[in-house]
Amino acid sequence: MNNIKILNTEILSDNWYTLKKVTYQSTHADGSVHTQSREAYDRGNGAVILLYNKAKQTVILTRQFRMPTYINGNADGYLIECCAGLLDKDNAEDCIRKETQEETGYKISEVKKIFEAYMSPGSVTEILYFFVAEYDKDMQVSDGGGLAEEQEHIEVLEIPFAKALQMIGSGEIRDAKTIMLLQYAQINQLL
Repeated sequence: MNNIKILNTEILSDNWYTLKKVTYQSTHADGSVHTQSREAYDRGNGAVILLYNKAKQTVILTRQFRMPTYINGNADGYLIECCAGLLDKDNAEDCIRKETQEETGYKISEVKKIFEAYMSPGSVTEILYFFVAEYDKDMQVSDGGGLAEEQEHIEVLEIPFAKALQMIGSGEIRDAKTIMLLQYAQINQLL
């Protein structure tokens, strides 16, 4: 196991989130000491949820524009995703309930945490907390779509579960957290 000693932390950007350059020493098992620098993007931690309806065999997903995907070749910049959001000052369960209502229009009370994961550990500090929850039409309290003050323009999609799985193979769903949750639902036979 490496022994890590941080030598310097420099803030490169503190605009939207924080980009830091960290210089550190690591002592390897053979006793050698190495100095390296890495950049790390700190955007906070987040939560994501797959809403599913067992009776209808459907899931609720969202569609929204994602600039980083656009500049990396995603033709229109839109991604189909599970509902997600940053924790801010909330705990993960409170965050995902709030985000679910804002983005999808469904007010859920019962959520099940299934795991947590680093999504891009080579450059981003974020841990995502993954949840699943059942939904039905009676839980819908609005059309969703996100918050205007956050400049969110989110399309809510109700998709047959089997079709959502096919959309992974066709490339229509390319978001890692969404693929993970859909595969979790398939493996654990939620639908």
